[in-house]
Amino acid sequence: MDAFILNVIHRPEMVPEYAEKITGHGKSENISRQSLLKESLDIFKLQQEIAHKNGIKTTIQMTYASLFNDEAVELAKEHHKLYGDEIALSLLGLPCKEFREKYKTKDFCIWMFSYEDKKAIVDDVFTKFYECFGFYPYSTGSYYMDAELISYIKSKYPSIKCAVATCFEEGPKAYHTCNNSWYTFMDGGPWNPWIPSKQNTHAPAKDKDEDIGIVAIPHLSRDLLACFDGNGSNFGTHPQNVLRGMIYVNDQYPYLYNLIDQYRSLKKYNRGYAYNMMFVGPGWMNKKGRWEASYELLVKSYEDGMAYYAKLKKEGKLIDMTMSEFADFYRSNKTYTQPECALWKDILYGSNKQLFWYSDPFLRTCIDMNQGGAIIDLRPYAAKIKREIGIGTSNVHDASYPYLLQSMYRAGYFTHYAGEGTIKSCKVSFEGEEIDLCLCRTKATFSEQGSTRILTLDPVEIVFSGLSVKIQTTYYFEEGSSQIKIKRQILEMSRPAQIEINEYITACYGTTEYPEDMTQIKLILNGKKDTQNIDYAYKCREAYIQQLTSAQAIIPPINTVLSVSAEQADGYIKEGYAFSPMFTLGITKTLKDKEELVSWLRLEKVD
Repeated sequence: MDAFILNVIHRPEMVPEYAEKITGHGKSENISRQSLLKESLDIFKLQQEIAHKNGIKTTIQMTYASLFNDEAVELAKEHHKLYGDEIALSLLGLPCKEFREKYKTKDFCIWMFSYEDKKAIVDDVFTKFYECFGFYPYSTGSYYMDAELISYIKSKYPSIKCAVATCFEEGPKAYHTCNNSWYTFMDGGPWNPWIPSKQNTHAPAKDKDEDIGIVAIPHLSRDLLACFDGNGSNFGTHPQNVLRGMIYVNDQYPYLYNLIDQYRSLKKYNRGYAYNMMFVGPGWMNKKGRWEASYELLVKSYEDGMAYYAKLKKEGKLIDMTMSEFADFYRSNKTYTQPECALWKDILYGSNKQLFWYSDPFLRTCIDMNQGGAIIDLRPYAAKIKREIGIGTSNVHDASYPYLLQSMYRAGYFTHYAGEGTIKSCKVSFEGEEIDLCLCRTKATFSEQGSTRILTLDPVEIVFSGLSVKIQTTYYFEEGSSQIKIKRQILEMSRPAQIEINEYITACYGTTEYPEDMTQIKLILNGKKDTQNIDYAYKCREAYIQQLTSAQAIIPPINTVLSVSAEQADGYIKEGYAFSPMFTLGITKTLKDKEELVSWLRLEKVD
């Protein structure tokens, strides 16, 4: 396979985000104001014109508000006939006079309503769509769609085969950069298309039984490094995102093209397949400008971005598809267990930093070569955590998939106090000196061997007093295995000696920066001759064992068993304390020149 696929999605959002306050400045709120509706429709027409002028087909996601506008409906029909655009249905753009009169609310995020209201809204919107077009849509979407909502839609409207289903890393970081006013989180999902499981939208299905029935695509294609370090809303292949991030000079934005090209390069890690999407509402090209950018620059950036896609298409390097076309392609060319891989480099700040992202139905993880190949993010998809969201549940706003490691929310290696942050790394000791590989910057290369994806890090040199050691780290991701194999190999020593390798993972669980109740966690050490347990009580206890078979953490609140194991090694567990509410699973082994420690990290469901 050799395909770089583009989805361009436009929506005639008659009451676009933010625009009412701008268009109606100094007047009382009126979301049916004609000046607002006309401007919104004019911008949608312009976006469509720019796409078609460049030979790019679009998916028109009709909003509920637009279904009451005859001109928008006729325009969609015309563009479907003339250009092959798909007429789809968005669950964004709910606010309009008709919606507010019926539901008596200003809420607009479908996933945050009660389940009964979700069903009623879906039925209203789908029925109105059918009245307008005489058929039900093949695709839909929102910023986020929970599994319960998707299951209802698929059961009631089986024509649906594709949906925009989540944002990548749109959690606390986005909340903080929206002046603490974006009261909904959705961290922890895939960055590329996937088939959601019936239990949780974020967690990909491992087989037909778990398949929820649709292909999901992300809301925007993000910079997989910049959006982990900062707010993802500033770093996407949506041209106005780049303007919001102020990543341009003299009305030029090479970063946008570099970002698109980096998505193209993901073919190298995914057997010839790469994907990019752009999901745009009219509010982004407001006549009064957005952020510090003028309307003219907003339009120019959109024209330039679409022209770049057109250039790639003419060169045979891009295939534009509608959402439903893409869903058919994905089903025909991907298997359930085939992972998504991305060896991502910094294209914004000029550093040599690399991150490696890996996602499959059992886990999502991120490895940071700037920290010696430490794992800095880990999500236990194997647990298929059921997380209801919306009014009437105990979780109105947080749709995120919980993490075990998240270095931005739980400190990572670098902390300002005596405690520890979440990280998976390795410490090397010699005669009382200890160095963590987190301090050893490196680079990595990607390869495949059968069904195993391999990340090979460049060797690093550790210098002790009287001894230097060259160590190489290799990660192995065996498709369908629910585990990661990690090899630490001694390539060279300056003189014969013995060093101790301490392979450890310091973890917790949560979705935000704030600690959770750890008292349900059970830490277990299994050895060939002995077993030791610690029931978490913030008492800072430790246990060690020789001839380890496995060290485990059973974490009932997220239905997860995390375990590490190795052959011919010892192990330990550590309980945290109130000011450092983590736990640690570790493996230790003494090595000489040319020897290695091979260990495994595994994720399973509690039940």
